[in-house]
Amino acid sequence: MQDLHLLPISRDLRSKTANLYDFFQRLDGVLVAFSGGVDSTLVLKIAADVLGDQAIAVTAASPTLPREELDAVHQLSDEIGARLIVASTNQLDLEAFVRNDSMRCYHCKTDLYRLLAPVQQDTGIATIVDGAHVDDLGDDRPGIQAAREFGVRSPLVETGFGKTDVRTLAKSLGLSNWDKPAAACLSSRIPRGTRITQQKLLRVEQAERLLKEEGFRHVRVRDHEGIARIEVDRHELPNMLDPVRRDRITRGLKALGFQFVTLDLEGYRLGGSVS
Repeated sequence: MQDLHLLPISRDLRSKTANLYDFFQRLDGVLVAFSGGVDSTLVLKIAADVLGDQAIAVTAASPTLPREELDAVHQLSDEIGARLIVASTNQLDLEAFVRNDSMRCYHCKTDLYRLLAPVQQDTGIATIVDGAHVDDLGDDRPGIQAAREFGVRSPLVETGFGKTDVRTLAKSLGLSNWDKPAAACLSSRIPRGTRITQQKLLRVEQAERLLKEEGFRHVRVRDHEGIARIEVDRHELPNMLDPVRRDRITRGLKALGFQFVTLDLEGYRLGGSVS
């Protein structure tokens, strides 16, 4: 176990961290629903520190997960030294998901947790944990409802971690993604009520990759039926207006099938208001 007194963290966070270690010490093993984000990475790190090879990361590979995120999952599990199981699924086979209503995330998470049932049987590990933290609880999160229905536990919630706590501890533990921007599945780029298709997901993924290659870090491309609405950090908005870069981006996105390319002057924001 990490010597918590050597970590450059506050007394309050040190107490929460001790409780987080205690959480896993009371278990024989866990399956960590692992997205590669900083929250589930921290959970996997602590679980692996305590439980060794009885802490197993499980990731669902699907059309809604960008390829670079799947690559990051492999890299981070290797970094931590945890076993990774990648289970394939396709939410596009679920009409309840494809119709993209307010319960989309619920249907997606329900599909994920059903996928974990055979993993539980194969590994003999019954407990599933996720990376939800207390700041998530105030949001409209149907996915959290699904987790509760399947008995998934949230150790960060149970020990009082907020997002700032997560990033601070992750940095102190040397996790490489401690400052990684929040990520959401590709379906979140499609306005609510608009059907989700493989073509739209692929187009959004390619569009965001293009923008990242142009040097933008926090990026969303919202697909409004052929209209690309680009979100970047506000301080990066002037960079988007460079004539050469602007034309290059416009040509690139139109080549992907977008008819119009627009820039959201409010900039990048979590959630992006696609409802």
